[in-house]
Amino acid sequence: MPLLTVHSDNKQYEFASGKSLMDIMLDAGLFIDNACGGKGLCGKCRVMITKGETGPVSETESHILKADESESGIRLACLVYPESDIEIELLQKEKKHDVLTSGYMPDFDFDQDIIKRRVTIHKPTLEDQTPFEDQVLAETGCECFEYEALSEHSMMPGDYTAVIHGNRVVALEPGDTSAALYGVAIDIGTTTVVCSLIDMNTGEELGHASEINAQKFFGLDVLTRITYEIEHPEDGREKLQKAIVGSINKMVASVCEKHGVSQEQIYEFSVGANCTMMHMLMGVDARPIGKAPFAPVFARARDVKADSIGLKAAAGARLYCLPSVSAYIGADIVAGAYVCDLRSETGNVIFIDIGTNGEIVLASHGKLMSCSCAAGPALEGMNISSGMRAAEGAIEDISIGENGIELKIIGDCEPAGICGSGILTVTKELLRTGIVRKTGAFVKAGKFDESDYRSKFIEVDDEGKRSFRMTEGGNGSDPLYITQGDIRQVQLAKGAILSGFMALMKRAGIGMEDLDKVLIAGQFGAHLPAQSITGTGILPFEVEDRIQYVGNTSKTGAYMALMSGKVKEEMQKLAHEMDYLELGATENYERLLSECLIFPAFK
Repeated sequence: MPLLTVHSDNKQYEFASGKSLMDIMLDAGLFIDNACGGKGLCGKCRVMITKGETGPVSETESHILKADESESGIRLACLVYPESDIEIELLQKEKKHDVLTSGYMPDFDFDQDIIKRRVTIHKPTLEDQTPFEDQVLAETGCECFEYEALSEHSMMPGDYTAVIHGNRVVALEPGDTSAALYGVAIDIGTTTVVCSLIDMNTGEELGHASEINAQKFFGLDVLTRITYEIEHPEDGREKLQKAIVGSINKMVASVCEKHGVSQEQIYEFSVGANCTMMHMLMGVDARPIGKAPFAPVFARARDVKADSIGLKAAAGARLYCLPSVSAYIGADIVAGAYVCDLRSETGNVIFIDIGTNGEIVLASHGKLMSCSCAAGPALEGMNISSGMRAAEGAIEDISIGENGIELKIIGDCEPAGICGSGILTVTKELLRTGIVRKTGAFVKAGKFDESDYRSKFIEVDDEGKRSFRMTEGGNGSDPLYITQGDIRQVQLAKGAILSGFMALMKRAGIGMEDLDKVLIAGQFGAHLPAQSITGTGILPFEVEDRIQYVGNTSKTGAYMALMSGKVKEEMQKLAHEMDYLELGATENYERLLSECLIFPAFK
């Protein structure tokens, strides 16, 4: 078989011909930015071919790559199909990302589904031949004993600790282990994953681990990952599941080691996630979610053995997956609605998770309506010419004035690109300064005379396309720009979210003056100042003083379900009661969307 040689780590990997270089690298576990899912659209999967036959540069590559890049051997990995030995240099390094791990926590009573109880097994006699199983059931009050718990080890007379799930004994441990009862609350987002280690005896969060979702190699949003599953029917689903399960096991091992806890002392995992991520975690076919009528295979809560999907934990450990409403209103949103107690709101409250998919819930006098809008990955810094995730080197804030451009960069280093919060801020600033009109178009060249400070930031290329230059470049780096295409990506995201917001308000028959508060949840929303949200028109100016941030409510909901069987029951009921509005099927939605695409006017 041909070999792929990677000079940066001096390693070789066998590969089968017929695959793209991107797929070969994914199979080898090598980092490659895969923003568009290997469609040749984003141009971010650049690698340098140092040796080997790769064929001519494609027309798509010639449009994306600069002439000097092509001459130096740089290609797009998704469009190269090597048939023989090839040697490459990696041009990208995975950066450390900050992940939101906390959020609003309401008061609630602990009532765990998993408990421990000390029992004593007595030696049978001729007068009393009660089987060991019956002795344990009598002492615990349980109705049954799982087979695995009976067969795991030979039971001898003595003291034990029974691990109980509901009315079943799921494990029996020698001695008194009642002090060691741990669980893990997990939020699986499309972009990030958070695992929190919980002492279930006290409810204390001992620590957490977080990282970018390991499925990033297969696409940056749910649709590209579903596409990967469609295009790889033989093993795509297995690879997606293996990636997320392996990532969770790694994070849990890390946080357990840090706090002196054995993974064999973990008895339950509780997971909040969007519907696609939940399917991929469970190894269930997610393809129906990606095409009309968008009916998921399952939406109800799941309660299964943790080891059934490969999670490493104690014997008999459980995995609980919170319920979803529909394909695009997942368990993460149900968790958020429950954590914020939307059912008890006496007024009108909007809950919104701003991200690749904008999920919105309107609570109007206790009645819950929801919708989902395809915002796309622009708000995550993807599909943007200079876009990147919120990592070291990302521009996260920017101001434009007569004295020039001021940048705030994560890590206080040289700028490498712009993240989601940065792209929204720069869009707001371009609108405020009049460089971009409310239609989303850059002003025409020559609009500002040479004495106007704004004129020096606008560049026009050979094809007449206008862009905004954020940095001058230097020290081996190119200038960073915001292009007309970038503004259009933000415009599409803004239009999608605002149209969902307005559609729910219209369906409920309420006006802006009737809205009491707007709750912003999730990783991305936490980094956005209210001025950027309203300044770009994602939400109307009128709600700016009503915005509240509630953090990672998906993980909070997973924690609450871990610590209370009653919470699990109430979440399942809430998911069943929540109405879902399909925006595309609502009357005059196309007109509403076109109106919502217009940016706000600054006075």
